[in-house]
Amino acid sequence: MLLNDPSRLACPGADTVYGALDLGTNNCRLLMAVPHGDGFHVVDAFSRMTRLGEGLATSGRLSPLAIERTIAALRLCAHKLRRRDTRRLRAVATEACRRAANYRDFVELVHYETGLDLEIITPREEASLAMAGCAPLLSPEPDKALVFDIGGGSTELIEVTLLPDGTQRIEAIESLPLGVVTLGELRCDDLDCSEGYQRIVAEAMERLRCFDRDGRLGELAKAGKLQMLGTSGTVTTLGGIHLGLERYDRSQVDGLTMDFTDIERISLRLMGCSHDERAASPCIGPERSDLVVAGCAILAAICRLWPTGRLRVADRGVREGILLSMMRADAREAST
Repeated sequence: MLLNDPSRLACPGADTVYGALDLGTNNCRLLMAVPHGDGFHVVDAFSRMTRLGEGLATSGRLSPLAIERTIAALRLCAHKLRRRDTRRLRAVATEACRRAANYRDFVELVHYETGLDLEIITPREEASLAMAGCAPLLSPEPDKALVFDIGGGSTELIEVTLLPDGTQRIEAIESLPLGVVTLGELRCDDLDCSEGYQRIVAEAMERLRCFDRDGRLGELAKAGKLQMLGTSGTVTTLGGIHLGLERYDRSQVDGLTMDFTDIERISLRLMGCSHDERAASPCIGPERSDLVVAGCAILAAICRLWPTGRLRVADRGVREGILLSMMRADAREAST
């Protein structure tokens, strides 16, 4: 049975398994859950680095090897979804598919090989879903927040106002084609030396500055009136290293607060390490060893532009946002 069969979406209830699949430039992530109170209870999860966007920055196309790796991961996702008898599913693809000239062929192949229907979402919707997923980690004060997501092919920036009733209002969203895969591939030599790293940080600052053209958020940050929340593999990796974890543990990293001084110290240490030394870190591994410094450079640019002095780490994002949006929509429909 194909996973997009409309009969599978009928009559969702409290025991309905919902699935959210987020196919990014670097990773394929799946989360399955059932409704629980105002949130959900996770019943299964899957994550694999597929590097779908490998070589995209220079060729403009998804490569055959990247497609093959990604299809293999998506087959496993489809198997898990069927095994859990998932009744509600949304599968989204982001920057790599938005930019690839052959994205239609890829989407058709995914459907043929796995039964999954990929929906290529806009940068604004990607940012909105990430915001919905990590919103519970925002503090009531200060009432202005900057939320960011450093991805494989893009970086999303979101300005948020926290309202007195506990909800959040999105004021502005910007998605920039600046990610760890594209930067790591195009500037790999510069990332291996201090001068090159600092040059990339300065260039990233210039590209990110468009989000705050009048400098208002920067002034709020300096005055202690802006909070910062980061959701990405870069910040979770640095969080795990900061805690000295012998094995990455989401429960310890999600919600962690890190000072900028610690972020800079760890980032510069990683920049000075060899590939093998970074790969030996239990929070990095060989697959991400050549990407983590690119993420550190983008994060350094964010921290310098908006010097809040600390940020909160979120190991959650688009998938959680998808699950919550589907569950809440079904709850509203059931109550009418």
